[in-house]
Amino acid sequence: MSLNYSLGEEIDDMVLDLVQRIGPTSSPNLIREIATTAFKLVEDGATRGELKIMNSAMKELRHAFRLFAPYRSHRKVSIFGSARTAPENAEYGIAEALAGLLARSGFMVITGAGPGIMEAANRGAGEESSFGLAIRLPIEPEPNSYIRRADRLINFKYFFTRKLVFIKESDAVVLFPGGFGTMDELFELLTLLQTGKCDPRPVILVDPPGVGYWESWLVFTRGRLAERGYIDPDDLALLSSTSDPETAVREIDHFYSRYHSSRFVGERLLLRLRRPPEERELKQWSAEFRDMVAEDGIALCELPNEDREDPLLRGLHGISMLFDRKSFARLRKLIDAVNGPLDPVPRKGHTGVDR
Repeated sequence: MSLNYSLGEEIDDMVLDLVQRIGPTSSPNLIREIATTAFKLVEDGATRGELKIMNSAMKELRHAFRLFAPYRSHRKVSIFGSARTAPENAEYGIAEALAGLLARSGFMVITGAGPGIMEAANRGAGEESSFGLAIRLPIEPEPNSYIRRADRLINFKYFFTRKLVFIKESDAVVLFPGGFGTMDELFELLTLLQTGKCDPRPVILVDPPGVGYWESWLVFTRGRLAERGYIDPDDLALLSSTSDPETAVREIDHFYSRYHSSRFVGERLLLRLRRPPEERELKQWSAEFRDMVAEDGIALCELPNEDREDPLLRGLHGISMLFDRKSFARLRKLIDAVNGPLDPVPRKGHTGVDR
């Protein structure tokens, strides 16, 4: 057996045999490599503290993957905001209303399970449409009273594993006014989108009319980041802002109205679509986005075999392009062009749940 990540042929065979004895898996060598990583920590002489970090992180991620597995076909929206927002504050009411609209549109809601905006969102979505990703902190000893189901709640030790799950499991993100934690989530998410390290998705900033929290942030971002060249002005296309919960829900729903998802197949970027494009649309997109795709432009293509065999992807259509892997904000604009103009009123018949 020739393997790049190895403990030696004899031990590799033993580990792989053990994996196969435990049960069937479509990726036995990946499981073998995960086990090999644990054994290599012995080779490396890892300290007890380092082993505890690895052990806790892997357990948390495994538990999260298992918890979300039954809901892979449901689109989900992560909602962030201050834990200190009181129920009488306007943003609490908007967060509750927005989460209720999302649930009625077929989306599920993920929060940090704490008080404030998190409580409002879980309250609005209801128990059947809520998840809570709690963090063990002295200042937030218990999850809010609207997220009590054991099969919808995880208590994390580490922020980094918790944030990974927030990003991995969500299809859109809504942020209300908040403190360091909210800013941390926003800037990390924008960095991941800007660099292509997470799938494209709507990012919507929401605050009550006249509050100006996000407008002040946008003034700073435009004036201190974009105008000074620290970010590209197109990067601001990665997010939007509103004071209206219905507008936020329509934007999320519209993002998945035609566009479904994306992946790289070799060097080419594949966009999965619900409806096939017309030839004139392919020519139009190729011309408009020629700065980010190769000369052969954007072309209709078949989905790979593994996509066609996936019940969640079966029946979708594909377009592909040689993408420069640099202009991810421009990619967001391409997805907007594929979807077309945002409908001024809610559309009937699309619930957002079919992945």
